[in-house]
Amino acid sequence: MAATLTAGAPGRPRKLLASRRTRVGILYALPVVVYLLVLFVYPIFSTLLLSLKNADGSLTLHWYADALTGVNLSVLFTTLRISAETAVLSLVFGFVLAQAISRLKPLWAGLAMLVVVVPHFVSALVRTYGWIILLGDKGLVNETLTAMSVPGTPYQLLYNELGVVIGTTSMMLPYTVLLLYGVMRGVDRRLLAAASSMGAGRVTIFRRIYLPLVAPGLASAGLLSFILSLGYYITPALMGGPNQTMIATLINQQVTKENQWNGAAAQGVILLVLTLAGLLLVKLVSSLGASRKKRSAS
Repeated sequence: MAATLTAGAPGRPRKLLASRRTRVGILYALPVVVYLLVLFVYPIFSTLLLSLKNADGSLTLHWYADALTGVNLSVLFTTLRISAETAVLSLVFGFVLAQAISRLKPLWAGLAMLVVVVPHFVSALVRTYGWIILLGDKGLVNETLTAMSVPGTPYQLLYNELGVVIGTTSMMLPYTVLLLYGVMRGVDRRLLAAASSMGAGRVTIFRRIYLPLVAPGLASAGLLSFILSLGYYITPALMGGPNQTMIATLINQQVTKENQWNGAAAQGVILLVLTLAGLLLVKLVSSLGASRKKRSAS
């Protein structure tokens, strides 16, 4: 009997390949596989190999050591810090907006979401220049504060970390609001009403019922904003100063000004690893949230 099973095992894949449905499935999947190999897998492996090559073609880790020391390491920490600040602010403002919109009637909620999302379809470059006009020394913000006789005006709102965080937060806000709005719409309001009928106060309801239900959405939205900010280029480059150089700007400088492709490739691989780690964390948080919902439902 064991011999029969052993003999039949190699024939099973052949039988599957002989199936018309399998051949058609492979035929349909082939263009997608080729597309992914050519436009995703090949560039990533080429960048990885480039980051490991020395000037004479030998393998080396010099470019990674260079990327994780000195000024380059400072740029990496600056990128992580600004991305974290952007994620926190996006969560705060996104939570308030999404919470307010989720309480509206469907028609008004749709219109409010339209207001939030439509600016996202405008070019990021145009929106960044809009912020530069608003936050400049003679911009609307400083002119308004000066007219109100606020001491210390005009404030320096551009070409520093504050300007970069304001700009990047505005770019990430639609993603945060969209994610949180979907999560908040899914919260069963009857649970909150039941807790209120049992004598729980608003703070207790928010802390012990509402917040745990939306916590997976908060984690996913924050991590998404953080990941997107890691590789953001336009706004930090235009609204930041020399001390706010981020890793995407550094890669651009190494390629266009220094012609240092190997160092830029190493920086790109590090950025890719950080992004993948963030995506895995998002996946883990989402799976934990889904399992928690199943346990609460059961």
